[in-house]
Amino acid sequence: MMSLLLGQVGGCPCCLARMPHAAPTVKFSRGVSVATSAAKVVIPPSGRIRLDGGTIVDPRTGELTGGVSILVEQGRIASIDDSRAAQSDAAARRIDVTGKFVVPGYNDMHSHVLELENPDGALALMLAEGVTGFRQMSGSVRLLEQRRSQTLPISRLAPALLELPGDILTPLNATSAEAVATEIASQQRQGADFVKAGMMGPEVFSAALREAKRLGIPLLGHLQEGVEAKQAAIDGFRSIEHLGPGATIWAGCSSIEADLMRSSGAPNFDSPLLRISFVRSLLMRLFKTVLINPAAFAAPAHVERLQRALDTYDEKKCQALIGCFVAHDTWHVPTLVRLRSSQLADAAEYQQSAYLDYMPAASVKKWRKVTARFKRLPRAMRDTYAQAYARQLELTRDLANGGVRLMTGTDGGWLAGPGLTLQEEFAELASAGLSPLQILRMTTVNAAEYLARTQRMGTVEAGRDADLVVLDANPLLHVDNLSRIAAVVRAGFHYSRDDLDRLRSRVAAGRGFLSS
Repeated sequence: MMSLLLGQVGGCPCCLARMPHAAPTVKFSRGVSVATSAAKVVIPPSGRIRLDGGTIVDPRTGELTGGVSILVEQGRIASIDDSRAAQSDAAARRIDVTGKFVVPGYNDMHSHVLELENPDGALALMLAEGVTGFRQMSGSVRLLEQRRSQTLPISRLAPALLELPGDILTPLNATSAEAVATEIASQQRQGADFVKAGMMGPEVFSAALREAKRLGIPLLGHLQEGVEAKQAAIDGFRSIEHLGPGATIWAGCSSIEADLMRSSGAPNFDSPLLRISFVRSLLMRLFKTVLINPAAFAAPAHVERLQRALDTYDEKKCQALIGCFVAHDTWHVPTLVRLRSSQLADAAEYQQSAYLDYMPAASVKKWRKVTARFKRLPRAMRDTYAQAYARQLELTRDLANGGVRLMTGTDGGWLAGPGLTLQEEFAELASAGLSPLQILRMTTVNAAEYLARTQRMGTVEAGRDADLVVLDANPLLHVDNLSRIAAVVRAGFHYSRDDLDRLRSRVAAGRGFLSS
């Protein structure tokens, strides 16, 4: 059973270690685990601020509206007026943003930050890079209960939690059609916003889709090995993460799709061994290491199958598949930074990444050990990964140009390795050929439309939540300008560039958590 599960890891670049009922702990440099406080978290309402003289960027059209005064009160945008006509308001704190550009706050729609026992530092780093909202992609009974009781450790110095699932569907809770139906119904009762597909057999996956559709709760996440991408879209799989992962989409773009499906090696996870507590605990410990970079532990047969899929790419088939995604409103979150940091783990920039300064020393040590294992893989396997990443950039461009709805996500937030930041995701999306406006849409208005919250977020308009990013340069001219952050406004609270730099310094001093 152990070798069977490890054999599947090569196709899934995240989440396999996030087994149910096993919340991980993070030990910092002195080996001390920090427990999450159970105290109720209350964020006070913001005061009145006025951003004067800036230019609003509309992510829907790229239209620029200059010389505006944005009045923020009680965490909402109260009004937007011409700066010259705006009346003075003694009660409002005036902030001069003349020459700067105001965009909606960024959204990381694939994060695992709440897995940390003390996530405040990682949340603060997200805020400092302009993230004002995130979708948590791994939940639990505990996290759902904390949300109900308002005890989640999300303070003012953090993005807003946009969605939260229950336990990821894995071999521990999705062993059969009956088991997965029971689990999905239980998660819906607990208040989960969606159900996350992690790893299961094709028959169980189909049963999960049927049950989720019957109950009216979205199923999304990993497209499973042995499942046709086209059929998953038709059956209502809401959002595909990581461009599959593995060979799942590439099989649908291959001239030998039927042969690749037959050789998928999709296992049957209904094994009595998985009901033994010791085996479950052992698997969870193992996967916590594998999760750092699943590519380093991949079975050669799975990498060879990926190479076959790439070698038999059929442009017409892929365009037809893209059309199917559009027709059935199947969203995608590419998480290119996660794919790159896994498949090109030996790249020099990761060894010198500034992000290492924010990671707990123990996490850095584990990451370096797994990276050394990746470097020892046969050259043929690493060449396949390098080719796959280049093709994944092309696939992302084709999805965007073909009309598929895309959102930004990092698979980060849990400090398992460098490179998993939204600003680096912007750069990778630009490398794929997306325009700055397309990228801005992905991280703002697309997220709002996916969540059906366009009346609250996604654009800078009166009545919307006061979640904003103030930029030093026009973000439509170059992708780098999306990272030239002058200030962030979160829930009506203004954080200047100096405030954000000080926040980063505090996190670095605490090596992964926010020092007091």
